[in-house]
Amino acid sequence: MGAPRKHDAEFVCWFALLPLVRPTSWPPPPSSTTYDDDARPKAVLHGRRGVPLKVFKRRGEEEEKGEVMASPRPLYLLLVVVLATAQQVFAVESTPQLRTDPMILKKSIVQEINANPNAGWQAAMNSRFENYTIGQFKHILGVKPTPSNEVMDIPKRTYPKSLKLPKQFDARTAWPQCSTIGTILDQGHCGSCWAFGAVESLSDRFCIHFGINISLSVNDLLSCCGFMCGDGCDGGYPIRAWQYFVQNGIVTDECDPYFDDIGCAHPGCEPLYPTPQCEKKCKAKNLLWDQSKHFGVNAYIVNSDPKDIMTEVYTNGPVEVDFTVYEDFAHYKSGVYKHVTGDAIGGHAVKLIGWGTSDEGEDYWLLANQWNRGWGDDGYFKITRGRNECGIEEDVVAGMPSSKNLVRYYVNSYDSEADASA
Repeated sequence: MGAPRKHDAEFVCWFALLPLVRPTSWPPPPSSTTYDDDARPKAVLHGRRGVPLKVFKRRGEEEEKGEVMASPRPLYLLLVVVLATAQQVFAVESTPQLRTDPMILKKSIVQEINANPNAGWQAAMNSRFENYTIGQFKHILGVKPTPSNEVMDIPKRTYPKSLKLPKQFDARTAWPQCSTIGTILDQGHCGSCWAFGAVESLSDRFCIHFGINISLSVNDLLSCCGFMCGDGCDGGYPIRAWQYFVQNGIVTDECDPYFDDIGCAHPGCEPLYPTPQCEKKCKAKNLLWDQSKHFGVNAYIVNSDPKDIMTEVYTNGPVEVDFTVYEDFAHYKSGVYKHVTGDAIGGHAVKLIGWGTSDEGEDYWLLANQWNRGWGDDGYFKITRGRNECGIEEDVVAGMPSSKNLVRYYVNSYDSEADASA
């Protein structure tokens, strides 16, 4: 016979209960009566959108005269409940549950890239996104484009074209005393890439220009910049992060560590993180919020000419860049990336630390991502240089570190360490 159908259940319920109701009361006889929209009941029974107005009037009159058999309306309500329940049960059993948000990692993409001799890079099923759907992957791509009406007011850096630059450059080897340059972090399930790219680059620049190895706080920027920077874990504006450094300063990571590091290891407790609360209080008891602030001197855009970008990195240190991420980028493993297949997912910010040319003669940029060392080439990736691949050269931002507050911070830190050792 097969599985019972929803309409079979309705048929049985009708014939089981109709003998209990007088024919003169329900269902109504055929009539040409029109429907009154205002009198229609809200519930829908078997597709009927309403009941003839005369039926309701007649039933009211009969009830007053006592001509209707006892309790017809409770029986009618019972009929509605039974039918609704039957429909619900059978609907649940007969409706398949379909996945509406597919996984970001696809073996077909890996096979297509690795079989393409012109791709220039290798793909893999990166464990970092093993359980991510496309929607969850999109959530961590948190770059918001700078409003066009603001761009004209932001200073732009350009350099003389006569300056000679090396064919290959890596900030890690250029400034080996700066450990932060080679540190790969993890943004977790928060769309905080815009904050990571800025904070990491400024941390590197404090070491390059002041000889201070210090890790600044992503959490401060993410939680305390507020609407000025965007929407926290739901994305932000890279240039406004640098403006925040100038106006408000930023504390150290020791003072305000990234919230994903507290009580929850990668890949995190929840699939998507809300923005943490701004507390303006150091977690370390020996540190004070205001005294832990490090400031920027300025915030600027670097001209999109590749040579200007190279000169900025060569002279002042790593910069923050953002670009359009496509589905295939999630599968990057090694080589010089360029988009081959898949749809655009969102904008992502990272730290640019150098450049070079591959053995195959492909010019590239060298960048540090913040998806931990389990992704890509030990956390790093290379992307085609000189062709604005995925928009990598059109939104480069940076700023210079300030000596403001440095003396007070390090004197107080030294005193605290001396007190602790006494």
